[in-house]
Amino acid sequence: MTAEIVIMNKHSIALASDSAVTMIHGTSEKIKTSANKLFALSKYHPIGIMVFGNADLMEIPWETIIKIYRNKLGEKKFDSMKEYADDFIAFLDNRNPLFPESIQKEYLLSSVYGYFNFIKKEMEKEFDSVLTQKNEITQGEINEIISATIKKHYKRWKDADIISSIPNTHIKDIADKFGEDIDKAIDEVFQRLPITKHRLNQLKEIAASLFLKFPKDIRKEGYSGVVIAGFGEKDTFPSFIAYDIDGVVNDRLKYRESSHDEISFESDASVTAFAQKEMVVTFMEGIDPYYMEAEQNYLFELFNEYTEMIIKYLMKENDKEKERIKKKLQKSSEGILIDHLEKLKTYRQERHINPVTSVVSMLPKDELATMAETLVNLTSFARKVKLGPETVGGPIDVAVISKGDGFIWIKRKHYFKAELNPQFFAKYYKEEFGNGDKIEK
Repeated sequence: MTAEIVIMNKHSIALASDSAVTMIHGTSEKIKTSANKLFALSKYHPIGIMVFGNADLMEIPWETIIKIYRNKLGEKKFDSMKEYADDFIAFLDNRNPLFPESIQKEYLLSSVYGYFNFIKKEMEKEFDSVLTQKNEITQGEINEIISATIKKHYKRWKDADIISSIPNTHIKDIADKFGEDIDKAIDEVFQRLPITKHRLNQLKEIAASLFLKFPKDIRKEGYSGVVIAGFGEKDTFPSFIAYDIDGVVNDRLKYRESSHDEISFESDASVTAFAQKEMVVTFMEGIDPYYMEAEQNYLFELFNEYTEMIIKYLMKENDKEKERIKKKLQKSSEGILIDHLEKLKTYRQERHINPVTSVVSMLPKDELATMAETLVNLTSFARKVKLGPETVGGPIDVAVISKGDGFIWIKRKHYFKAELNPQFFAKYYKEEFGNGDKIEK
């Protein structure tokens, strides 16, 4: 995991990232605090990129991918920040030779086997629940659990929209191309479980859907987060776009835009956290987000229980009338609770968020950078003094991007000593002309 911050005002945009990365090998994991997650996306123009989540895409480090793209981009420029983001996504999505077919197949099989095992574990949990209650389970109950579990997962994926960048034929193309591999995965994972032909077909469709849909209630492990931020040539104010990126199958990238924000005449400052962001949310809103979620869930339960209690005392009414009154009370309770939550949201906005963003709108570049670094440090400190792995830590890289000065490093770690490697900095901005001569920029 990681902690990353984007802070913007009309003058500039500050980016900050920690250096922790969790490395997993088999069942073992180790946290290293030397990862690079913040980069200039262009050597010549005011645009930057941060990555979080999975440190690799299809087994290729993001740092390698970004630097290959940066070399390809060269001095090319775009009118808007969005065009830089679109060009980077197109670079990944356009039959990129970085992702050979063998690696795509390996990634597909890993995803399919992983999700099928997830379904099977859910079935086994239901089997154990019945056995705990009755000390036995019938074949009919086994069949029912298997059918209901597959049906539930199939509905989740069926109801999800296909990503707009992927053609509707993609699911059929995957099923046709990798059908035998998917059939083998079903046989190996579910073995002799009695699955009907209808449910088998649904499992196959689920497998293909893994690579072109993002169901709302399923968060697949292994996504990478990518944040692209800065200015285009015609942009007066900064902006950012964040993406969830999954992988490439059948030469199509599975991705979605997860968030975006921009500075304008109406909105002159913003603070956005990525990955582990609970400490930043607490700082901005004055309340821990997990506490807030727990409180909201408790209130919903409380209102529902209160409705049931009232209905229980309506002894004179018949069941039909009780049900009618119950629905009416539930609707009224829901309205009251939503109004309550909206008022609290307005309070947090007016008393906590707005005062901070008002100050942020006036901060000069150096103080914007200091604030971004401090918020990452806050998350790192919280991880240090709480039980559990320190998944945020290490040196904090900080950069500021402005229209006039471009991408400027405020703090940056190197794996080498700068004074011993002058050639690295000497060649960084070299330009090559048509006659082959080179000059330093």
